[in-house]
Amino acid sequence: MKKLMQTFRWFGPNDEVTLADIRQTGATGIVTALHHIPCGEEWSVEEISHRKDLIASSGLSWEVVESVNIHESIKTGEPERDHYIELYKRSLQNLATCGLKIVCYNFMPVLDWTRTHLDFRLPDNASALRYSAPALAAFELFILQRQEAFNEYSAEQQEAARQYFDGITEAEKGLLSNTIMAGLPGTDEVFSVAEFRQHLQRYEQVGPAQLKENLAYFLRAIIPVAETLGIKMCIHPDDPPFPILGLPRVVSTEEDLLDVVNFIPSASNGITFCTGSLGANPENNLPAMLERLGPDIHFIHLRNVQREADGSFYEAEHLDGSTDMFAVMQQIIKEQKRREHAGRTDIAIPMRPDHGHKILDDVHRNTYPGYSVIGRMKGLAELRGLELGIRRSLYEQINL
Repeated sequence: MKKLMQTFRWFGPNDEVTLADIRQTGATGIVTALHHIPCGEEWSVEEISHRKDLIASSGLSWEVVESVNIHESIKTGEPERDHYIELYKRSLQNLATCGLKIVCYNFMPVLDWTRTHLDFRLPDNASALRYSAPALAAFELFILQRQEAFNEYSAEQQEAARQYFDGITEAEKGLLSNTIMAGLPGTDEVFSVAEFRQHLQRYEQVGPAQLKENLAYFLRAIIPVAETLGIKMCIHPDDPPFPILGLPRVVSTEEDLLDVVNFIPSASNGITFCTGSLGANPENNLPAMLERLGPDIHFIHLRNVQREADGSFYEAEHLDGSTDMFAVMQQIIKEQKRREHAGRTDIAIPMRPDHGHKILDDVHRNTYPGYSVIGRMKGLAELRGLELGIRRSLYEQINL
């Protein structure tokens, strides 16, 4: 049976992690996007081909597009959304023309993944990403001054936020704001507080039910096109998988993911199963979700988080944290076997080690947060060994 396809995320020619670096990690596939093209604009065949050829010249292959970002007007359901959906279809057509057939995307309002600290030091002095619930509350209440937040946080949470806010310097407050209000991955964009408030205002009349309906509208328009092109669309879960900043979340639970695939049942309408995003919600049983959602999973992100009692979490070692990575990998391999028995050809599911600690010589590189090369290579090595051990064990037990 085929192994998982080992891939690595790369942010393009400006990434301090080079394609030559990635080739030495043992990964064979690249996960990337045309980050220089503004969200909502069409990706041309020329731009796609140029990037694909650059990757191929390094002995690697572009396997997954992450992400073709969705314009905010589609998420908010504004009149111009149909225009941006048509541009999205054209980008998919051009990707298919260039042989790219897996497209990851997300439907998170305003921001992509959100953290409060990008340099959280672990006992061994490795640097990790962290989401601090008191820090996020402090930003909402005392920097952003979102009035509705005072009704959404308990008295205990507000007191914790006040203590946090009073205990940091003005420089640390600025850093907290810039960290939370960072733009899309692969860009250096950071919103100002005024700009951020304007973006949030666009969602004042968009609750969870409406956002989910807007997602369904997008999929009903896109998936038939993806089917004809042979493209597999795979939605990434919300990160973190719970409401923040007054914004709705609609891709955070198993029920949410089932809604997505049931909006328009199709082999082209699937899931990016991110163990880090989903694992931050203690209600999510990841191995059980994998068992039930397995046929609809087209792409896998593997990382671990250590949850804390107040809703905070930090990114742990790939094999150590609140998620049982052994049980996760076991279910993934079992799903591969089910696909093999069903006669499916998509058995070598692409996976990538998601995020990684900044360790060793990574500290001398200005890499994108979470995307240091050595930390991710360490994670890939651990996951590769875990996969091999489980696969050998299952072969011996049930003659897979």
